[in-house]
Amino acid sequence: MKTDTKPPPLILNILMLFLLSQNVTASPATQAEALIKWKNSLSVPPPFTSWSLTNLNYLCNWTSIVCDTSETVSEINLSSTNLNGTLLQFNFTPFLNLTRFDLSNNNLSGSIPPSIGNLSKLTYLDLGLNYFDNKIPPEIGRLTELRYLSFFSNYLNGTVPYQLNNLQKVWYLDLGSNYLVDPDWSRFSAKPLLTHLSFSFNELHSGFPGYIIDCQNLTFLDLSLNKFNGSIPEMVFSNLGKLEYLNLTDNLFRGPLSPNIPKLSKLKHLLLGRNQFSGFIPEDIGSMSKLQMIELYNNSLEGTIPSSIGQLRELWKLNLGSNALNSSIPFELGFCTNLTVLALAINSLTGELPLSLTNLTGITNLGLSDNSLSGEISPYFLSSWTELISFQIQNNHFTGEIHPHIGLLTKLNYLYLYNNQLSGSIPSEVGNLKDLMELDLSTNRLSGSIPLTLWSLTNLIRLQLFNNNLSGTIPPEIGNMTSLETLDLSANQISGELPDTISGLINLRSISLFTNNFSGTIPRDFGKYSPSVADVSFSNNSFSGELPPDLCSGFALQGITVNGNNFTGPLPECLKNCSELSRERFERNRFNGDITNAFGVSPNLYFIGLSDNQFIGQISPDWGEFTSLSNLQIDRNRISGKIPVELAKLTELRILSLSSNNLSGEVPSELRNLSQLYMLNLSRNDLTGEIPPSLASLSELRELDLSENKLSGTIPKDFANCEKLLSLDLSNNNLSGEIPPELGNLISLQYLLDLSSNLLSGTIPQNLAKLLTLEMLSIAL
Repeated sequence: MKTDTKPPPLILNILMLFLLSQNVTASPATQAEALIKWKNSLSVPPPFTSWSLTNLNYLCNWTSIVCDTSETVSEINLSSTNLNGTLLQFNFTPFLNLTRFDLSNNNLSGSIPPSIGNLSKLTYLDLGLNYFDNKIPPEIGRLTELRYLSFFSNYLNGTVPYQLNNLQKVWYLDLGSNYLVDPDWSRFSAKPLLTHLSFSFNELHSGFPGYIIDCQNLTFLDLSLNKFNGSIPEMVFSNLGKLEYLNLTDNLFRGPLSPNIPKLSKLKHLLLGRNQFSGFIPEDIGSMSKLQMIELYNNSLEGTIPSSIGQLRELWKLNLGSNALNSSIPFELGFCTNLTVLALAINSLTGELPLSLTNLTGITNLGLSDNSLSGEISPYFLSSWTELISFQIQNNHFTGEIHPHIGLLTKLNYLYLYNNQLSGSIPSEVGNLKDLMELDLSTNRLSGSIPLTLWSLTNLIRLQLFNNNLSGTIPPEIGNMTSLETLDLSANQISGELPDTISGLINLRSISLFTNNFSGTIPRDFGKYSPSVADVSFSNNSFSGELPPDLCSGFALQGITVNGNNFTGPLPECLKNCSELSRERFERNRFNGDITNAFGVSPNLYFIGLSDNQFIGQISPDWGEFTSLSNLQIDRNRISGKIPVELAKLTELRILSLSSNNLSGEVPSELRNLSQLYMLNLSRNDLTGEIPPSLASLSELRELDLSENKLSGTIPKDFANCEKLLSLDLSNNNLSGEIPPELGNLISLQYLLDLSSNLLSGTIPQNLAKLLTLEMLSIAL
């Protein structure tokens, strides 16, 4: 029996209508209108004059548009066109023939519309370098023709959608630099054509994703900057033999480095830094002849640097820093003549530098700091390393002099030789290093004057020569160094006055000249043209005169230490406007003036030292707002008035020393709130009244000195609760009554117990015999 297979007329009509509608929606005019509508929805549309309703008939000539033979859009290429807006108004329906959609490197935001999954012919999709957020729509899995997919550097979150499994033709997949979290990796399967895969810089916390092992055509794999953990499966080294780039940096991978790593014979970049790898570097790593970069820094690797590395003639970067390597530097390393970056810092390397390193004539960055390397820096090294930009060998045991050949390194930006045992003078040839930005020769045994040529380094930003035996003076030529931000010449034997030209260092942020032999006055304009000055230290010299009035005119000051000089006059008025101050030391000078309102409120202030001056005025109640203060010392001045109860608000205070002033009134009982206090010295004042028993609650107190006042009443027996007390001085007051036997329980007392020159009565308690470690006892009833 013959069967009639013709569809009913109604179904034919519906099918024809559907096909016609599809043809209409994909027409050039419809596509043009859709693009114009989306363009108008953008807050910053593309600056294309061709995208216009008056130009609908010439769609294929529009900027960034490519058409196929049917004159409908096949490619939209809007990369790096400064677009700003969303895709919410983009109608994907007319673009079913689209094969390439590139919106990378713009300012687009919002969600990726699920309707993007309708672009069934798409082979290239790049939405990278934008601000897209929310989840990756699972509809992406419908784009089964995709070869290239990048969502790199957006704000996408949620799990990696398992629908990506459907993209079996994809060869390039980059989801890096987002906020993606782990999916169930077991639902993922191998992609036979995949060559480039990146999940870098996300929030992935699992072990090594197993499906990657079966993507055997991979040449590029980047899982860096996540929290992947566990060991690396051995099958990575047997299955992924085509890998050229492997980046697992900054994860939590652990375990020994596999001896099978050399099986990745085509690898050019081996990047495993900042993990928890242990054990030894594979001895035959030198068999990986194509290696150009090795980064194994910040792990727990030990043992030797394999001599086979010398076979890697294409190697240009070797970073083994921050491990526990404990060998010498192998002679064979000098055979890696293409090396430009050699970083072996922060290990336990010993011995001298092998002369073979003179072969590294292209080296630009050499970091050997924080080891136990020794010997002299041969001039042969210096004459061979003329391409050096960064030379860092600090924190070692190098000896000898700095050879004049240092002047051959004319490309240097950074020269760090500090904390070695270098001797002799600084060679004048250092003045040839015109590109130098940072020079640190501190903590050596250098002597002689600072060469005049050094002050001609006008690009220098940081100069640190502290803790040497340098002498001479600072010449006026320092004014040439207008780029200088940090100057530290402290702990030397430099003398003379500061030149006026030092006031012209307009970019200065920190100056440290303490513990030298400087004299004279600070130039009056110092600070006036340096509004960013944050730290000033002139301590322990012989400076005199007043501090410059504009020292802190930029109000950026954070620390000022001028103690141990002969400064006079009042403190600069600008101090009260420096709200970022954290440390102030003015002690041991001849300052005068009223300090009552000398300081504004500085919430970060933790140290005030005003002792041994001639200050007058009162302790301001406003100082109770210095809530970070841990040290307040105003000894030996002429301060008067009462101790403000507001000081009890300084709950971080460790030292409160107000001795040898003219303070009056009672000791505030509120001081019991200073629970961190370990030194309280109120001696040699005119304080009256009784000793507050509440002081006994200061359980951290080590030293209590209330001597030479006019205190009366009895000695609080509760002082026995101050179990950490090392010294107690209540002498020269008007205290009466008996000595509390409970004081014998202060078995930690070590230095002093002085109750003499009071009005005490009774007998000396036998309990005091328990103070076995006490060095000095004075009672004199």
